[in-house]
Amino acid sequence: MLNLAVLLEDTAREHPDRDALVLDGTRLTYAQVDEAAARVAAGLAARGIGRGDRVALSCPNLPSFPIVYFGILKAGATVVPLNVLLTDREITYHLQDSGAKAYFCFEGTDQLPMGKAGRAAFDAAPGCAHFVVIEAGPHEGSAREAALTLAEFTAGAPAGFDTVPTQETDTAVVLYTSGTTGSPKGAELTHSNMVQNALLSNRLFGTSPDDVHLVALPLFHSFGQTVQLNAGFASGATVVLLPRFEPGAALSAMEREKVTFFAGVPTMYWALLTHQTAKSFDPTGIARNLRISVSGGSALPVEVLKSFEERLGVPILEGYGLSETSPVATFNRRDQPRKPGSIGRPVWGVEVRIVRDDGSDAEPGQPGEIRIRGHNVMKGYLNRPEATAEAIDRHGWFRTGDIGRRDGDGFLFIMDRTTDLIIRGGFNVYPRELEEMLLTHPQVSLVAVAGVPHPSHGEEVKAYVIRAPGATVTEEELIRWCKENMAAYKYPRIIEFRETLPMTATGKILKRELSAPH
Repeated sequence: MLNLAVLLEDTAREHPDRDALVLDGTRLTYAQVDEAAARVAAGLAARGIGRGDRVALSCPNLPSFPIVYFGILKAGATVVPLNVLLTDREITYHLQDSGAKAYFCFEGTDQLPMGKAGRAAFDAAPGCAHFVVIEAGPHEGSAREAALTLAEFTAGAPAGFDTVPTQETDTAVVLYTSGTTGSPKGAELTHSNMVQNALLSNRLFGTSPDDVHLVALPLFHSFGQTVQLNAGFASGATVVLLPRFEPGAALSAMEREKVTFFAGVPTMYWALLTHQTAKSFDPTGIARNLRISVSGGSALPVEVLKSFEERLGVPILEGYGLSETSPVATFNRRDQPRKPGSIGRPVWGVEVRIVRDDGSDAEPGQPGEIRIRGHNVMKGYLNRPEATAEAIDRHGWFRTGDIGRRDGDGFLFIMDRTTDLIIRGGFNVYPRELEEMLLTHPQVSLVAVAGVPHPSHGEEVKAYVIRAPGATVTEEELIRWCKENMAAYKYPRIIEFRETLPMTATGKILKRELSAPH
């Protein structure tokens, strides 16, 4: 028997008075978080929701997220965390596709009226029986009309609750993929998947009860959820929540709370380096405490890595994973030599292959699809046996859809998504390679490369560029520089300058939206 809630419960039993969650001036101990989660579990049980049922959760990085998250788990149910930026129509899809019996939704703010969208989505999903509003404050919000608030849902519930026993193979969390191809699919992650990945993260990074995590990554995403929330709770660390990533706020929190552990996606590191507040910030106080920096979610440009490490003197450990792998699959090690630009080597208990189109293993240096097998691979896609069979072969290998290579020392390198590959005149062009090169130009701050239709070549290479502050480089000048530094078949013939690039809530650049009007 195994339940992911054990990560909270064991620490609450051993260290009840230790700070678990911090948000601005609010501090909650492990005992307080565990008691609040128990009341959520009791409220669910009283309404007949338990083992095997699915419960959706829409909430930014607030104390309510882990409280409801672990409350659902204690009840024996499955958590379905939803992206906080979904529209009401998208939320309805997720509620219906997951078969959620209850939905906890933050009421939102004027800038992000989540509660209104959540209520409209719930009304359009007749199979979902309970709608619970997570209050933003003491005022009356329109999202609360004809709905239970979280305070009302847990009113009168006991502070203790006997966690429902679950099997290690039961589904603990359903994480929906971004849906870059077709409709989003729910990856079923078991209690074993999630517990092992959290404990593995602590083993990788050497985290301890003395660590202070700054969680700027959204908790509805696998990266922040596993590597920081679950791993942090497992080690008894303090988790500092940042509801919305903003460079100045992140730097202030690092300094104020003496943060020792920061995890982010590449665009977060870029923002910390380039934001006006960041430029004037004295890094010495932060560097004195910051012990571990971790990057994942997408490939970290080597120039960004070097600049961050030079400024703060803290090495960034880059790794790789997907929602379907719980997520951690490979990482550079803190106690071993790193290779900038590499995603490291497979973590404990995980195997990685680089597979060519004919199904054979690629030689060192040759590109191929990354495939993963191990304790971290999902059970499958919820209610999609055909998609599951397509993604996981009969030997247990998960097809990632990412192109990578392995060097002679066993280090892995991401080259690109198979969907991002550009085929120009019959030649394969890997956008990440070009992005890395463009970022070495002193007047380029951020870049994304994508293919655009071309009448004779099939696709042409186009770069979308954010100039560095004060830069005046022109399209002609930058194309000429690219021609001098890249092979003739691959350098971008088209360059478009932008003030911003479209990104997901987790900070990934949305290449499929680059061609849309802006």
